[in-house]
Amino acid sequence: MNEMLPHVGTLLREWRVTRRLSQLDLALEAGISARHLSYVETGKARPSRDMISLLAEVLEMPLRERNALLTAAGFAAKYRETTLSTPEMAPVQQAVDYILRHQNPYPALVMNRHWDLLMVNSSFIRIFSKFLDGPSRHRNVMRQVFDPEDIRPAIVNWEEMAEDLIRHLHNQVAATPSDTRSRALLEEILAYPGVPEGWRRRQPGQETRPLLTCNFKKGDLELRLFSTFTTFGTPWDVTVDELRIECMFPADEATAELCRSIE
Repeated sequence: MNEMLPHVGTLLREWRVTRRLSQLDLALEAGISARHLSYVETGKARPSRDMISLLAEVLEMPLRERNALLTAAGFAAKYRETTLSTPEMAPVQQAVDYILRHQNPYPALVMNRHWDLLMVNSSFIRIFSKFLDGPSRHRNVMRQVFDPEDIRPAIVNWEEMAEDLIRHLHNQVAATPSDTRSRALLEEILAYPGVPEGWRRRQPGQETRPLLTCNFKKGDLELRLFSTFTTFGTPWDVTVDELRIECMFPADEATAELCRSIE
């Protein structure tokens, strides 16, 4: 058990630094002494299950990372990870299906925290198939946008859109230091041809755009779309916590008409 103490302390320290909090800041917000927090981070004190849950809440950690923190300290995970196909997840599945269905005739998709496509509505398939010469090479949004043999050639303002996505991914990696899969995805994306060298470095002062219109064009077909994102509030399941629903809307009336008429 003692061998795990430095590990849980290291994870806590990484998250605290990521959130730009001093030991005193975190201790004050959690209502504990800075001395005790210091002992926890260095492995001199063993945090209780309640203490870990409290610190994770103050640090606003994702549920998956909270489970990892508990496991590192020798405790059982607190949050379940349930597939959407199980009966108990039926209300969530129904809500997602409802959103996707009612987003027609405009595209909508569901992805996880690693940008993997989980579900799409019929309009997404109907519309974006017009911009591809065949099936998409990937089931990951990042790879689709950055791969020159996927949707990338059809994105008129690719550099603007891709830079915004890279900024999101950089922030995601910085916000979840233990997420090795996101870090690996970032390295893979940066290795695609035509990616500027400057994008390899995170720019902490740069905020992601509140609204970005994406322009798609192939031949005479051109669409201008912007997106909104939906998440589930106060989830108690890892799968639900990581669901991201993207709904696309027409940026002009010509795009709206095309979305309604494309077969």
